[in-house]
Amino acid sequence: MRRVVLSLAVLGLLTACDNPPKPAPERASATTAMPTDPALAQVYDTSCKLCHANPAAGAPLAGDKAAWSPRVAQGADTLLDHSINGYNGMPPMGLCMQCSEEQFLALISFMAGVQLP
Repeated sequence: MRRVVLSLAVLGLLTACDNPPKPAPERASATTAMPTDPALAQVYDTSCKLCHANPAAGAPLAGDKAAWSPRVAQGADTLLDHSINGYNGMPPMGLCMQCSEEQFLALISFMAGVQLP
C-alpha cells in the first residue's frame, strides 16, 4: 500500500514538472512588444523596456491596459509630468535624457495601449 501511495505521489510530481506555469498574457507580450516606429522602438528598447517589460521592476507593463488605466485617467499632463520629473520608482526623464515631450507621449501611448493627445 505504501508503495502505491509513494508511486502516485512521484507520478503526480513528475506530471506537474511537464506543465510549467505559463506567464500571464500581458507579461509575455510586454517582453516582446515594440513600437512600430523604428526611432521610437529604439528609444523604448534603450530607455523604457528595462522597467516596463520586467514584472519584477514594479512598473506598469507595456500593453497591460488594466495597470495603465488608472494612470491614463489622471490625464496626459500628469503622465508627462511623471515621466519628466520622476514619480515613485520612475526616474526623472525615464532614463531618456534626450526625449522630447512628444516622444514621451508617444511612448506612454504605446505602453498604455491608448492614444494620448
